[in-house]
Amino acid sequence: MKIQVRDVPPRSVWALQQAGIHPLLAQLYAARGVHSMDELDDGLGKLLPPASLLGAQQAARLLADAMAAGQKICVVADYDCDGATACAVALRGLRLLGAQNVCYLVPDRVIDGYGLTAPIAERVKALGAELLVTVDNGIASLDGVARAKALGMQVLVTDHHLPALKDGQVVLPGADVIVNPNQPDCSFDSKSIAGVGVMFYVLLALRAELRERGVFGRPAAGPPQGGTAPAGGRAAHEVASVGVNPQPKLDTLLPLVALGTVADVVRLDANNRRLVAQGLKRIRAGHLPAGLASLFTAAGRQAKVATTFDFGFALGPRINAAGRLSDMTLGIECLLTDDAARAGELASMLDGINRERRDIEAGMREQAQLAADAMIDEDEAPPPAIAIFDPDFHEGVVGIVASRIKDKLHRPTFVFAASQAPGKEHELKGSGRSIPGFHLRDALDLVAKRCPGVLLRFGGHAMAAGCTIAEEQFEVFEQALQQVAHEWLDAATLTRRLDTDGPLAPEYRRADLVDTLHREVWGQGFAAPTFSEEVEVVSQRLVGEKHLALKLKHQGQPVDGIWFGHTEPLPARVKLAFRLDADEWQGVRRVRFLVEAAEL
Repeated sequence: MKIQVRDVPPRSVWALQQAGIHPLLAQLYAARGVHSMDELDDGLGKLLPPASLLGAQQAARLLADAMAAGQKICVVADYDCDGATACAVALRGLRLLGAQNVCYLVPDRVIDGYGLTAPIAERVKALGAELLVTVDNGIASLDGVARAKALGMQVLVTDHHLPALKDGQVVLPGADVIVNPNQPDCSFDSKSIAGVGVMFYVLLALRAELRERGVFGRPAAGPPQGGTAPAGGRAAHEVASVGVNPQPKLDTLLPLVALGTVADVVRLDANNRRLVAQGLKRIRAGHLPAGLASLFTAAGRQAKVATTFDFGFALGPRINAAGRLSDMTLGIECLLTDDAARAGELASMLDGINRERRDIEAGMREQAQLAADAMIDEDEAPPPAIAIFDPDFHEGVVGIVASRIKDKLHRPTFVFAASQAPGKEHELKGSGRSIPGFHLRDALDLVAKRCPGVLLRFGGHAMAAGCTIAEEQFEVFEQALQQVAHEWLDAATLTRRLDTDGPLAPEYRRADLVDTLHREVWGQGFAAPTFSEEVEVVSQRLVGEKHLALKLKHQGQPVDGIWFGHTEPLPARVKLAFRLDADEWQGVRRVRFLVEAAEL
């Protein structure tokens, strides 16, 4: 492990401090590419305008026409947290805007697989739907969209994944409208927006369309809630309104948008950070759906001090667990209900499923690690890419296990399980996670070109992707993936590096500053603060048989530390990378270091 310190542009730090930002936050922001106070303005008026998202206005007209005609609209969701929140946002938002006949369908991970397939389209038609709307899927569903159109339905695809490729060229489904920032010719600046964010933007455009049609009154004068008015007048996404039939306030959906955005681990660019910040503000103020409130309770967290960490490591996994092991309908219903008692029941069920998921994951992770260790000769580096299959693996958990192995070995990793779908027992479903510098979806595309027929299906992003192969083709896939990794990855890329914010000034080792840091929006592409420097290890002991509790001296002053999941002892002096936390003992809150890594 190489611990390195981020560059901090001094002029940016000075500009932020002059604007009134705390010196520590100014340093952290500057190191993450923030140069001015304007970039930190999280007001709704600073959101990118919906008109800049290709297809959003056409989608608004399509939806408005369907609503005016009383057509039945069916939302086809994905079975992860982004898909579940996007589905909940779609149904809640459409109903807020006046849709009278809306339903949803979420595929079963095992039986249906990912995305809008032809059988799913047939099930939607059987529900009586005239307009099919995908959320967080559909951009690569060529056959599913074609079948829906053949059945006489209109199709609106809302997605954020990369389109399908054929012979190196982008191929789009034949939908009536596609809204996806990653489709060709879309100038929307936030290419990293999550599926739930795309659907939220479609609703903003729909409200503007309905307002133009006279359904709602004009927006009230003044800035939108949570920020200042953008230059040049009112934005299409203002939240306040006046008139006989005032327009609904879509800001009630932002807690769900924030959860889905963080849980999907998309890059937190400026627009995504604003969406997350606005959602957090409402949650902390107690303005959140009953299901979210119950999930906080089930996870033992407090909504009034909600953080992005809660989204990514407490609420998100509980919703994801439903799609991995059971039925994502449970997760979606939890997010849709306004009945507190029902929400509590569903949150408790999701919590129980998540506990089961953790047990399954622990066993699979151990087996996968043994398989990975068997690939590595003693005193030799791991191969440039890892592919693991075990017939006892559960396909709902392979992505999590791939992520754990990737983190441990710092190699692109695929983990496969045998399909449990009827008639497809000889297929393997794989989920992959990657490292910086290795675009996983593009790697799969190259494997498909070099080994025709090996990949039955594939898709995804740069850092996460999925694929299906025949069981007898596993070794061919493994060798082809390793060959691509060998060509694309050099020694520098394969060396694990941890970017940190350098030494922590002792005056910043305060519980109130820990709280300040926790309130900020951190996540993928805008990493939470991690400091690094040499410390003295005064004492160390194992707790719970798998965690290292530490007594340290930091710049001559005592501080507690803990390294979760680490059991190897440390030398008397060592360079550590650590995050800040605060715990309470006998009514006194104290700072402690959460160790991330050591440079030995």
